[in-house]
Amino acid sequence: MKRTICLILGIVFVFSFSINACAISNDILRWYTKFPSNNAPPQLGQDQEIIRKYNAFFMHKNGAEEKKVIYLTFDVGYYNENLASVLKTLKEQRVPASFFVLSHLVTANADIVKQMGEDGHLICNHTARHKNMTNATKEEFQKELNTLEYLVKEYTGYEVAKFYRPPRGEYNEKNLAWAQELGYTTVFWSLAYDDWDNNRQQSSERAINLLSQRIHPGAIVLLHPTSQTNAKILNSLIEKWRAEGYTFASLNEL
Repeated sequence: MKRTICLILGIVFVFSFSINACAISNDILRWYTKFPSNNAPPQLGQDQEIIRKYNAFFMHKNGAEEKKVIYLTFDVGYYNENLASVLKTLKEQRVPASFFVLSHLVTANADIVKQMGEDGHLICNHTARHKNMTNATKEEFQKELNTLEYLVKEYTGYEVAKFYRPPRGEYNEKNLAWAQELGYTTVFWSLAYDDWDNNRQQSSERAINLLSQRIHPGAIVLLHPTSQTNAKILNSLIEKWRAEGYTFASLNEL
């Protein structure tokens, strides 16, 4: 009798596990945010339910109830003089930041990545090669993150902080689950603008206006430090936001 009950329970467990495994969606999602007026946090639909399920972040979880704190994050895959300028400004202003790096930056410009760590910034995982992870197998996904971890440690001596940002904001539910299994928190953003193309840069005035109109309490701000405009405006932007009562914090404080 006991053996029969155990067998039934075992079958039920396997069946339940199979349903849960199949329930993880492979649908491709692309992260974006819509910005309301009056410096209110962006509102999300179904995506918000999915990222909460895997303890991912796009802003502080308390949203508008959060204190006026900003989490500055930068996606960077290569070096130019604008990156050096951004690091200089952050150091002078004593502002912590999180840099989501790629393997090319680490192997070609290890000194600049090491400087990020020495200045107290977080070195985070943007994958090794900036591939679309929605097409990856679980093994390929793990290899991309583990390779970046290994290279950062090997070239700089620093450990990668356990924060992951999907390349180009493309992801699926499986990616969120796999990142969580590897001990990572997936981090998106609640504020960004078109700053990544160095051949199509916004004017300093327009960039400051866009960012100032969209800033909100608990914002995770995404900027590209290779942007000429960002290098020019960062000091003024930090001072402006401080004058408005904002402070800056590391992702570790989320």
